[in-house]
Amino acid sequence: MLRFLTAGESHGQCLTSILEGVPAGLKIDIEKINKNMIRRQMGYGRGGRMKIETDKVDILSGIRFGETIGSPITMQVKNNDWQNWQRKMSITGQPFGDKVTAARPGHADWVGINKYNRSDIRDILERASARETAARVAVGSVCQQFLEDLGIKIVAHVVNIGGVRIDRKKIDYKNMGQNISELNCMEADAEQKMREKIREASQAGDTLGGTFEVIVSGVPMGMGTHIQWDKRLDGKLAQALMSIQAIKAVEIGDGVKYADYPGSKMHDEMFYDEHKKVYRKSNHAGGLEGGMTNGENIIVRAVMKPIPTLMKPLHSIDIASRQEVLASKERSDICAVPAASVVGAAMTAFTIADAVLEQFAGNNMIDVKNAIKSYNNRLDER
Repeated sequence: MLRFLTAGESHGQCLTSILEGVPAGLKIDIEKINKNMIRRQMGYGRGGRMKIETDKVDILSGIRFGETIGSPITMQVKNNDWQNWQRKMSITGQPFGDKVTAARPGHADWVGINKYNRSDIRDILERASARETAARVAVGSVCQQFLEDLGIKIVAHVVNIGGVRIDRKKIDYKNMGQNISELNCMEADAEQKMREKIREASQAGDTLGGTFEVIVSGVPMGMGTHIQWDKRLDGKLAQALMSIQAIKAVEIGDGVKYADYPGSKMHDEMFYDEHKKVYRKSNHAGGLEGGMTNGENIIVRAVMKPIPTLMKPLHSIDIASRQEVLASKERSDICAVPAASVVGAAMTAFTIADAVLEQFAGNNMIDVKNAIKSYNNRLDER
């Protein structure tokens, strides 16, 4: 099985991730990891922090001569802004700088300082920040390369920002992921309208959320299981995406549409072709039935709420003076849905890679590939 941990604060020295369980013998292209790091920083509506940071991964362990060796992979992303925060975020010495005491509605501020008994909200916001997702993208990028080596492809794209939705009839699904736009939107007319929405929100001192979609192709049938609640792959995918900062809803396949139509319209009928191979004319289930992959593309969507840090702050409370005040302001984005789509692809990659390794346990890539080949041969013989 795979597992990973991340560590680090938004304005600390660096972000670190440790990924364990990647089989030996996987060729790793560091430039591919760094391209995803850059994509996480992209997007019209991103804030001033992105002008400071140029995220790049340093690999400290687990890879030798460009190939995994089976041991934990340690990756580090340095924070360029650390030079401006060394005294405020010092590991030792006396506290320096003003405390953050005005909690932001919608953020971890108020709950965090109570749970951890802190008097400075910065002790909470630094780790709660979505800056942490840079470490997750590094992890997910390794997992994507593992999956690609097995013929499994993951793409993510933005389908809604601020109520502006794509027209799916205009999407070229066969060539998705080849041309990355500024908002990671595959429909040009919708993207232009999204940009205008973001511009309007910026002028109003407001923020916008939206929805992204992740599509996984090439996954073998039978990943995950119906046997226990915590091993169902749809549940694992939902948890992985919900764990991303600011994500408030996840749906698989047609998701909430299931509430509006009868079963006769929503279940994916099966047919035999001339070679007695099963095929379907629809994929309402999003590639998952009974907690298991069914051989169709996996389709998941996640909804990101508007960012809680507003340039025209909301009404809140001050934890020091116990007075009603306007919430504090941190350097922030107007919209980060395109960045969230990259993080969503990373978390999906980790979850699918973990499911593959749970099914086809192997300490090296040859054993994993042989196990998958044997499994697929058995399915073909049924």
